[in-house]
Amino acid sequence: MQIPSNLFLNYIGKPSIYLPTCMVLWGAISCLTGTTQSFTGALLTRFFLGFVEAAFFPGALFLLSKWYKRSELGLRMALLSCGFLISNSFGSLMASGILSGMQGKLGHAAWRWLFYIEGALTMLVAVIAIFVLPDFPENSHYFLSLEEIRLAKLRMQEDVGVSDGEETERKDSRFPGLYEALGDWRVYWLALALTSLVISLSFSAFFPTLAKTLGYSPTITLLLCAPPWGFATIVAFAVSRHSDKTGERFFHIVIPLFIGIIGFVIAISTMRLAARYVALFLMAQSYAGFICFITWSSNTFARSPSKRAVALAFINAFSQLGSIAGSYMWQKSWGPTYIRSYAICISTNGLCIVMCLIFRQVLAKQNKHLQERESSADRPSGYRYLL
Repeated sequence: MQIPSNLFLNYIGKPSIYLPTCMVLWGAISCLTGTTQSFTGALLTRFFLGFVEAAFFPGALFLLSKWYKRSELGLRMALLSCGFLISNSFGSLMASGILSGMQGKLGHAAWRWLFYIEGALTMLVAVIAIFVLPDFPENSHYFLSLEEIRLAKLRMQEDVGVSDGEETERKDSRFPGLYEALGDWRVYWLALALTSLVISLSFSAFFPTLAKTLGYSPTITLLLCAPPWGFATIVAFAVSRHSDKTGERFFHIVIPLFIGIIGFVIAISTMRLAARYVALFLMAQSYAGFICFITWSSNTFARSPSKRAVALAFINAFSQLGSIAGSYMWQKSWGPTYIRSYAICISTNGLCIVMCLIFRQVLAKQNKHLQERESSADRPSGYRYLL
């Protein structure tokens, strides 16, 4: 769903309508989840939730990449992704309040109220977004003057040497971005690396379960989930900002992942309360590496726009295989130590680091070839891949 969604978004050029519409549908289906009375009903609503949700994240990434230069994209990706981290933090607080205070209200169970409230809030924000989100630079006439539109296009052209409009698209193919992206081996390499990373980040879906091993009540456990994600948000923002400032991606991915490995090792080594809680902080900040990885992917496929749209969608969609695998990693029988689970996280984290290192060396070699060609042709320095 993510690939055709991004191709369609690039074709219509109206993210201000398309993305909020998908989120209104998501909120409505979320509300309907609270009305289900059977496993079949819950399964169907979850299916359609995933169907409409697939449009949002890759679409938002593509929209940001149309407006911001490569040296500016990391911070903006962080602001987008930090919404997920903040939701993990405040979502736990909201859930603890709803589950402890809404049971039986108006004859509904507390878990149903959780879906009603969160779905309604999503629809409210989505409707507001219709009037706030811009379209692409070439057609945002409602927000920008003609001079500002030209400036926005010129900024992107100066960044990579060519513009981001239709003139960079191939004319000999009906779906140029699809064939260009799926014919580039780097797309598959990054997709596999991100899949490995997503497996190591699967702990986030089971964070309350891991926090429960500290031995507190369910309400206190949910409250304890908030500080690690608040810390992860701060780290992700700082790392992404520094990555943009220095123009470096690899080490800003690898260092948070390595710190995350330290957190996994601590969790394996002891059941002491303080140490395991510190480990949760170290594990959560690994998301800073995830955000920089997504930014690096977008930076690598700078042109054409449709190729970037497909590449981002494919990499993100393929990586969700890691979420499927990760859902089987935290079996109750492996708790409360979850040594096997943490060992898998360490392995997949390490694999991602190695794949990123190889990819960096490949890009460095390509940069060297570009420099040699420019020197032999006596041309000024041009486009370079960010490392």
